[in-house]
Amino acid sequence: MQNNNQVDLKTIAYDAMVKYGFEPVFPKSALVEVQQVTEKLIEPWPTKTRDLRTLLWSSIDNVDSMDLDQIEYCEKGKTDEIHVKIAIADVDFFVLKNSHIDKHASHNGTSVYTGVETFSMLPDPLSKGVSSLLPGPDHLAMVIEYTVMPDGTFRPGSLYRAVVVNKAKLIYEEVGDWLEGKSGVPYSVQSVPGLKEQIELQNTAAERLKQHRREQGALDLGTLEANAVVSQGKVLDLVVQEQNMARCLIEEFMVAANGTTVAFLNKADMPMIQRIVRTPKNWEGIRMTAAQYREKLPRAPDTRALAKFLIRRRKADPERFPDLSLTIVKLMGPGEYVPLIPGEPPVGHFALAVTDYTHGTAPNRRYIDLIIQRIIKSVLDDQKNPYSNAELKELSTWLTGREKGSKKVERLMQKAAAAVLLQNKIGQLFEGLVTGASEKGTYVRILSPPVEGRVVQGCRGLYVGQKVRVRLLRTDPYQGYIDFDCTGKVR
Repeated sequence: MQNNNQVDLKTIAYDAMVKYGFEPVFPKSALVEVQQVTEKLIEPWPTKTRDLRTLLWSSIDNVDSMDLDQIEYCEKGKTDEIHVKIAIADVDFFVLKNSHIDKHASHNGTSVYTGVETFSMLPDPLSKGVSSLLPGPDHLAMVIEYTVMPDGTFRPGSLYRAVVVNKAKLIYEEVGDWLEGKSGVPYSVQSVPGLKEQIELQNTAAERLKQHRREQGALDLGTLEANAVVSQGKVLDLVVQEQNMARCLIEEFMVAANGTTVAFLNKADMPMIQRIVRTPKNWEGIRMTAAQYREKLPRAPDTRALAKFLIRRRKADPERFPDLSLTIVKLMGPGEYVPLIPGEPPVGHFALAVTDYTHGTAPNRRYIDLIIQRIIKSVLDDQKNPYSNAELKELSTWLTGREKGSKKVERLMQKAAAAVLLQNKIGQLFEGLVTGASEKGTYVRILSPPVEGRVVQGCRGLYVGQKVRVRLLRTDPYQGYIDFDCTGKVR
């Protein structure tokens, strides 16, 4: 058995990237370009660029995030309306189509976050430097405007170029605890005059959007993902990222911003790529899952009925809700990118309960968003779409595959980190919940630390949702294996 400091997690992460077809290292040609583009001046500004530097822009993100894609600002309107502005980093200004940096970004398709190492889609001097909306300097941005109505619907507005300045980099946990009444106003908010009232207004707009989407059938899913806390190559802990009001705020703002983007491009009769989650083909499997809880769903797929079922289950059994959520996610099927050609009906996003949706708010981290940004610019500049219909179709398929690959890398690294954390606990007993029981194997999620592994002994008669006591038999960080022996049931 190897101890914690003998397992090279960075090598495991690098090998996983290669295994799933990613390029973990930037080519020299791209790095040469980086030296040139980081010296590129944003002045003189592009034509029709608005000066919005005086607005009280702010960002909310993870404490260690440096690749900031968006900042937000709100204003009160007439009859209780709230006008929202979302500024998106103008990454295309630095990363030209078909450049060496662009080709590498297109191949990988996304930044991959493994916990021990971040494999950025763009080189750090860009994504964490000149193309990031970090506080301080002036930044070029694409601004998306929409208006949130008192009933939670939103009215799409205009898109345009602007120069902006981020006045404050805020943290999800700090802002979330404050908005939920768990703590006082964070210093990062208090120290900027007017920012407290600005964030409160943003939260009001987000709560309206969220309530309306719930009424339309947006699914309240809560899958459990534990992120490794790593220091100097050692795994110190596994921490579950909790959903809070600050994360919900940003999520709601981005859903509306992406819907506004689709409306803008539709109005321009411009082909694009849409983000979809199809109406579940395995709806019968979802109905059978609900039946296990003595709940009855309609025969035809119905997102509102499913949403109400999930809300009831979260309240009734929060401990097991993450496992139910994961089951529903698997039965619904994954998200996809597909081209949307003018005149064709949109597929829609079943889980979000929206019809018109894309990904266009994170161009530092996702290549699809950079594509959308370029198409927006072509409309603003009255130019031809930089992507043919054939390119959009090919890129949709490729980037769907890249997203699936990135999730495989990230899941493997979560398992590897968990295996490292537990490898000195061989023989110890843990309480857990059975998360899977089929011919493919029986799996259990222990409660602390939140780790899932396979039950290789004593699995007969176990069923999903059952509370059990298990003994850790072995771990293998390089394969991501964690094996348990079920020693008994917990009442």
